[in-house]
Amino acid sequence: MSPVLQTLSELVRINSINSSYEGGPGEAEAATYVRRFFEQRGIEVWEQEVFPGRNNVIARIPGRDSTRRIVFEAHMDTVSIKGMTIDPFDPVVRDGKMHGRGSVDDKAGLAAMMHAVADIHASGELPPCEVWMAAVVDEEYSFRGVVKLCEGLQAAAAVVAEPTEFRCVIASKGVLRWRIKTKGKAAHSSKPHLGVNAITAMARVVLALNEDHARMQPAAHPLLGPGTCNVGVIHGGVQVNFVPDEAVIEIDRRLLPGEEVPQVLAHYQVLLDALMKQHPDVVAEMEAPMLQDWAFQTDAGEPLVQLARTLLGEMQRNDEVCGVPFGSDASKFSRMGIPTILFGPGSIDQAHAAVEYVECAEVEKALAFYTEIARRFV
Repeated sequence: MSPVLQTLSELVRINSINSSYEGGPGEAEAATYVRRFFEQRGIEVWEQEVFPGRNNVIARIPGRDSTRRIVFEAHMDTVSIKGMTIDPFDPVVRDGKMHGRGSVDDKAGLAAMMHAVADIHASGELPPCEVWMAAVVDEEYSFRGVVKLCEGLQAAAAVVAEPTEFRCVIASKGVLRWRIKTKGKAAHSSKPHLGVNAITAMARVVLALNEDHARMQPAAHPLLGPGTCNVGVIHGGVQVNFVPDEAVIEIDRRLLPGEEVPQVLAHYQVLLDALMKQHPDVVAEMEAPMLQDWAFQTDAGEPLVQLARTLLGEMQRNDEVCGVPFGSDASKFSRMGIPTILFGPGSIDQAHAAVEYVECAEVEKALAFYTEIARRFV
């Protein structure tokens, strides 16, 4: 097994389920592994506390131009192992694919970036710019790791590891999640006219949201398609012989570049206000967002994008830029004004899956890609 695949297998063996999920120990053991990896190679490395016991790990190699910096970033946490049908922490290689939780999301990209930095350091040749490799916490829950990393960060470019099928991604949708609650009046189910059914009211809200969703279809982004609005969770009622006095839905709204959270929320408040005016029995209120993350888009003419496309062409891979619907840490760099791309081995289709895996050959090629980006970005 090559060094990068050996590192990947050792990372997969570490349980780094995000501690916000049931049974998750967090990233502490993975952070210790990453820090020691760099320490053993004589590479400057330090930790940055995000939560108690949950630290980002940042390695640095100097460049010929100390005024410019490129950041490589990957997350150490994984989602839970519920529903997996393979041993989540046994990195079995079968048919050229390494299996296990985190193998594709995001430890393949993490391992490749670690070795890219290590290989450049070992060569003794300074890259054009200072290079940071940041292994961060909490991407799978609330993005607090990258938010901490970006505090006061100055960089000329950033490359964020995610499974993009070896494509140069320059745009992704953002995500906004919040709850809407309807209020009713409890009564005995034998006399429903004495109460106000909150579930019936919520049914009107859901239908209104679905009708509103259709308006987004014509306003499609060239790389991302239209924005989306999905009602993913609904709760209501106490027992079958009660008229329910409360119902709650949870909404997942995918944002396009240019859409800002306050304006989006204001739109849905106007929708609710109109619905309540039309139907006085509907009493609905929106709660503060549970999660908000921006969309991102990097101009295709940015030097980082042009270099990535050149490298992909040299590697005889698809060099066209593209967009992805899922969120990531990339938007936080972009929000700072840092030109950013998403790039990594494997497919998002295998992330969070019952059988998660990554193709070993793609990990090796990703190492070569990251190394060349660091060596040639000026």
